[in-house]
Amino acid sequence: MTAEWHKSSYSSGNNECVEVREHASGADVRDTAHRDAGHVTVPLSQWVALIAEVRKTQ
Repeated sequence: MTAEWHKSSYSSGNNECVEVREHASGADVRDTAHRDAGHVTVPLSQWVALIAEVRKTQ
């Protein structure tokens, strides 16, 4: 996992996306257009479940 903020490779370049910072206890998610508004922290078990569901739809 990385402690760096990153955007999805599916994101366009127009700042209408979210950024994620993954870490050992889960992930932080923030709005690219409003970085100064803070972030939401998602616990690891919920983050893993979300990613698994997203991958099912691809």
